[in-house]
Amino acid sequence: MRILERTAHGVEWWDLAERVAEVAVTSEDPDHPVDRMLAGGPEWRAAEPGEQTMRVTFDEPRNVSRIFLRFVEKKLERTQELGIQWSGEDGKSFHHLLRQQWNFSPHGSTEEVEDCHVKLSAVSAIELTIRPGRPDAIASLAEFKLA
Repeated sequence: MRILERTAHGVEWWDLAERVAEVAVTSEDPDHPVDRMLAGGPEWRAAEPGEQTMRVTFDEPRNVSRIFLRFVEKKLERTQELGIQWSGEDGKSFHHLLRQQWNFSPHGSTEEVEDCHVKLSAVSAIELTIRPGRPDAIASLAEFKLA
């Protein structure tokens, strides 16, 4: 697996845009595709409001030690809910890893960062569920990295 970035602390973030995994989303704004975000470009945005799912399916099972997510919301006050699930080698069942709510406010908290240190073996898929929290809110993700 090609390394996208190596930090000063020795974290080797994987290059998910290199096709070591397939990334599927339930909805995508053509001006903000997931592939561009994974390559370090601008955020991924859904094409429509409501709950969205992003699934990363690996070409072969991987050991995962870190999941990093960054969300930015500067326009709407809302409560977003994030769920992270993972699947082992069979890929048929998922295990809940994290469920987190975050309150965004244009005049206060505009950024959410989740930096999960984990020890997951033989992971075949990781799934994110994003519930934007308002009927008019569009899900987005500014940064997503795995190690």
